[in-house]
Amino acid sequence: MIEVLKPGALSSFQDLGRSGYQHQGIPVCGVMDERAHRLACMLVGNGAGEATLEVTLIGPALQFHCPAIIAVCGADLGATLGARALPLARPVAVAAGEQLCFGKRVSGLRAYLAVAGGYALQPVLGSTSTYLRGGFGGAQGRALQKGDWIALRQTQRTAAPAPRARLPLFPGDIQRPPGAPLRIVPGREWAAFAPRARQAMSTQTFRVSPRSDRMGYRLEGPALHLSQPLELASEAVSFGSIQVPPDGLPIVLMADRQTTGGYPRIANLATVDLPLLAQTMAGESLRFEWVTLGQAQRLASAQSAVFNQMEAGHGQH
Repeated sequence: MIEVLKPGALSSFQDLGRSGYQHQGIPVCGVMDERAHRLACMLVGNGAGEATLEVTLIGPALQFHCPAIIAVCGADLGATLGARALPLARPVAVAAGEQLCFGKRVSGLRAYLAVAGGYALQPVLGSTSTYLRGGFGGAQGRALQKGDWIALRQTQRTAAPAPRARLPLFPGDIQRPPGAPLRIVPGREWAAFAPRARQAMSTQTFRVSPRSDRMGYRLEGPALHLSQPLELASEAVSFGSIQVPPDGLPIVLMADRQTTGGYPRIANLATVDLPLLAQTMAGESLRFEWVTLGQAQRLASAQSAVFNQMEAGHGQH
C-alpha cells in the first residue's frame, strides 16, 4: 500500500484512455503525455495499458508501506526518494517505509509514476483513467487527497532490473526539444479562414492561457477570423484538434476534451507533438509550423515503431 501524505496540485491515475464511448458522450480522457507514460510503464515491466499516476507541477508526498519498483518519466519535478534525488527514466527499488516526494520544478509540467505490477484500480468502461468532471475512474473519480491509500497489485519483483546499456531513442524529428515549433496539419475548416489567419498560425507566437487545463489549452495571441460567417453542425473532435471560437482565440483540445464540437477547426496538432504541448505551462509561448498529413502520419508511424522496439527489447530481459 502507498499512503498519500500530501496530494500535490493535481495527481490522478490515467491510462491510454476510455475508447469506444464517445458516441454516448463519455470522453476518452487518459494520459496527456503518452510518450512519458509508456516509457515509465516499460521501465517497470508493465504493459502500456496499465495506469500511471499523472503528477502535475506540484507533486505529492507518498509513503510506501511495502517494497516496490518504480519509475518516473516526463517532467523533472524534483523527485526525491528518502534523502536522495530520484533519477528520471530509470527503474528504482523502493524499500518499505521510504517516502517519495516531489520538490521544485526543474522542467516540464507533468510527470508519470509507474509501479511494477500496477495500481489496484477498478476499471470503469474498460479503463482506469480518471474523468475528473464526470467523477469516475481512477481513485473515486477524483484527484488524490491527503490520507488516501493506494493499493498495489502483487508482483514477484523485489529488485530493480538493471538498466539496459542502450535504450532505443526517439529521433529528433519525433521528439523535438522544448521551444521547437509544434507541427500542425490543416483542419477540416482550414479553407474557411481568412488568408491572414492561416498565415498567422505559422508566423506568430501564441501563449498558453492560465485558463488551460486537461480539457483544452486556450491560446492567447492574434485573433484568427473566418473569411465569412460559417454555421457548423457539431462533429466528433480528437486530441489535438484546434478549434477557433467566435473571439478568434484558438483552443487546442486535450485528453479530457468534449466528445463533439461545433467551432471551426483551423488545424490539428501532429500526434508526435502532443507530448511537447502537454509539458508546456501556462504563460509559456508556442509556435506552430505547417506540415502535410502524409508527414504527420509518417512521424506517428515512426514513433509507434520505436515504442514497439522498446517493448520488444524489454520483453527479452
